Amino acid sequence: MSILASIIIRTYNEQRYLEELLQMIHSQIIDDFQNEVIIVDSGSNDNTIEIAEKFSCRIVHIDKSEFSFGRSLNVGCAAATGDYLVFISGHCIPTSKFWLLNLVKPLITDSVVLTYGRQLGGNSSKYSEKLLFEKFYPSTSKNPQTGFFCNNANSALLKNIWKSYLFNESLTGLEDMYLGKQLISAGMPIAYIAEAAVYHHHDESWQTIRRRYEREAIALQEIMPEVQINIIDFTRYLLTAIYFDSLNAMREKIFFHKFTEIFMFRLMQFWGSYYGNHEHRKLSTQLKEIYFYPRKLH
Repeated sequence: MSILASIIIRTYNEQRYLEELLQMIHSQIIDDFQNEVIIVDSGSNDNTIEIAEKFSCRIVHIDKSEFSFGRSLNVGCAAATGDYLVFISGHCIPTSKFWLLNLVKPLITDSVVLTYGRQLGGNSSKYSEKLLFEKFYPSTSKNPQTGFFCNNANSALLKNIWKSYLFNESLTGLEDMYLGKQLISAGMPIAYIAEAAVYHHHDESWQTIRRRYEREAIALQEIMPEVQINIIDFTRYLLTAIYFDSLNAMREKIFFHKFTEIFMFRLMQFWGSYYGNHEHRKLSTQLKEIYFYPRKLH
């Protein structure tokens, strides 16, 4: 019996990396299963649609006014015909021809219901963000993992699970972690698959970075309502992150080239997190360290 994986890509002006992504999807070694690619576009005005048509993708349109991260994924999942739903960002590129197989196979052979893969910083990613990728996406798989952290920039989900747990359409982000918490609470395991790796390209302005962390902090209030970052936390995390990032940069002999970038990225990260989150309830010390404390020098 043929196995079909439905690859869902949310797009809005993703022409820069989309063609390379679709080429890598087309070249995947997938053994005895097939795949389809569904583009959920929210009003691109660049060449995104032309590129998708070139690769014979199924294109589903969503009005920009109706967009939310969860809404666009639900639209894509509803259009999918496969039993395995795969999510990848339009600016992520698989690192190998076995990405899809590695990501989906645990859903077929193991007891897990959701998998997510490793993310590596791309050429345009900021230095500090590359360090964050190393922290949250290590080189060793965890199958199953403890905790509900996961990320839809590179993940897969059983379609029958999605039918029971639709993505939250009201969140400003982190719809993946919201789902992960639901699954873990229901006793359904998820897995981190390091071998299913992608390069995640973020070419963002400083303002865009700040807004990204702000909206994620707002969403985190729904997932972990006890989370709060106050002005003391903001200052401590900012200074500590800059310190450890600088030590890494000095070790790599790129400190003078990267210091301004390090300072600006961490400022935008914690400014956004503080602004989006500081008015809500207190977070335990342990949870603060997990979600806000920077990775230590490697």
